[in-house]
Amino acid sequence: MEFTKIRELTFEQAVELMFKKLGDWKIMALATAVDQHVMVRNVSCLFYDGKIWFKTDKNFRKTQQLYQNPNVALCWSGVQVEGTARNAGLVVDQPDRKFEQLYKQFMWGSYNKYSHEDTEILIEVTPGFVEVWDTTEENYAFQIFIDFNNRSVEVKQYDQF
Repeated sequence: MEFTKIRELTFEQAVELMFKKLGDWKIMALATAVDQHVMVRNVSCLFYDGKIWFKTDKNFRKTQQLYQNPNVALCWSGVQVEGTARNAGLVVDQPDRKFEQLYKQFMWGSYNKYSHEDTEILIEVTPGFVEVWDTTEENYAFQIFIDFNNRSVEVKQYDQF
């Protein structure tokens, strides 16, 4: 999808652009917080069904924080996502095993090395608000603000055209 200074984006187009920028998978920075304690670390994410998915050990500190506060932020390059995390159970118990199949396809090394079936849980992140930084073909910067809760989008140019 090509963006120009006169381009209006619908909510659906903005969401499509966001997921197109993210591709099939990315290593994203995940921020979690409980009380005044904030942590950030990288997680290997997959994108499908309009959600962001990653696996983690149910005993890790980040997982304990997610149990207490499901509000998270994820960031990769110019895409910043604020959302809500949900424990979707053990990776191996997912009925269609879609995550496992995609993880194996795109991140074989991690899949092969870190697949501990009895402790690996699947985390599903539902986006709530997303900010996408991008540039036009003429190298003009702009921001796209996607509000998933209100199904709205706002485009703001950063540079003067």
